[in-house]
Amino acid sequence: MSEWGFDRKGASVKRFADLTEQEVLALAITNEEEDGRIYRDFAQGLREQFPASAKVFDEMADEEVHHRTILYDLYRKKFGEYLPLIRRNDVKDFIPHKATPWLSRPLVLGDARKFAEKMEEQAQRFYRKAADGARDISIRQLLLDLAEAEAGHEDLAHKLSEKILTDSERAKEDAASKRVFMLQYVQPGLAGLMDGSVSTLAPLFAAAFATHNTWQTFLVGIAASVGAGISMAFAEGLSDDGSLTGRGSPWIRGPVCGLMTAIGGLGHTLPYLIPHFVTATVLAIVVVVIELAAISWIRMRYMDTPFLRAAFQVVVGGTMVFIAGILIGSS
Repeated sequence: MSEWGFDRKGASVKRFADLTEQEVLALAITNEEEDGRIYRDFAQGLREQFPASAKVFDEMADEEVHHRTILYDLYRKKFGEYLPLIRRNDVKDFIPHKATPWLSRPLVLGDARKFAEKMEEQAQRFYRKAADGARDISIRQLLLDLAEAEAGHEDLAHKLSEKILTDSERAKEDAASKRVFMLQYVQPGLAGLMDGSVSTLAPLFAAAFATHNTWQTFLVGIAASVGAGISMAFAEGLSDDGSLTGRGSPWIRGPVCGLMTAIGGLGHTLPYLIPHFVTATVLAIVVVVIELAAISWIRMRYMDTPFLRAAFQVVVGGTMVFIAGILIGSS
């Protein structure tokens, strides 16, 4: 009976337990080469903003190359020059990489570190589990040696981090990481929240005081919030591609800005689901005050703007739009 089977996509795969010693060694060589290239991609993606961490990944990539050389020398000594092509996805029990964060740009430092740790941990656990089920002594010893090598990779990463990432370098990279977070999430999110919370006040309260109908007012608020969210998402996403400004992918900034815009408008729209007009309007005004206070706090927390100054700027703008809506609706 054939040792080969098929995965869910119909591709031919083989159980790890059925691999020969030659195939196990060939798989280890392929894995070391692939992991080394992943570390090198991580280093390349981090080099501009996080040079110290990029150096750590370069060192880890070099170590993977060294391990591959040792494995390949042993393989040629035992089996000759022919090296069968066998990869993770050719083995049924092996854990493939389900994500490719090393290809993402801009690369998130925390994601790179976590993924690298997970790579080594999964590989070590897999080799140890495979060794437990191996009957051949030489295969069992080989798998245990590979597991120890993977454990050594984790120790190397820790030692390299301590050696290269000094306190000053960590402080620099933490500041750079905070800046990336600000540019990609906080700024577009805050711009959206401000736009949604302020710009929708006029149409909402104009409809409220013109109709005194909570359901009609709710529909106007929903339309204004959703429309503003879509508009802001496109405006932010199409403003620039982030390559020169460092603001990151427009596919992230656009949805963040659009979502926060919609949330800002929906906050003071939802009270108009209450049938009683006065109650709904009072509650909507309370929500507006909370929204403006939240915006002021975010500006103080992330933009280093004094709270009173931020509150004054936001409240003045919000009050002007609010009064405009009431006057238009009452005319």
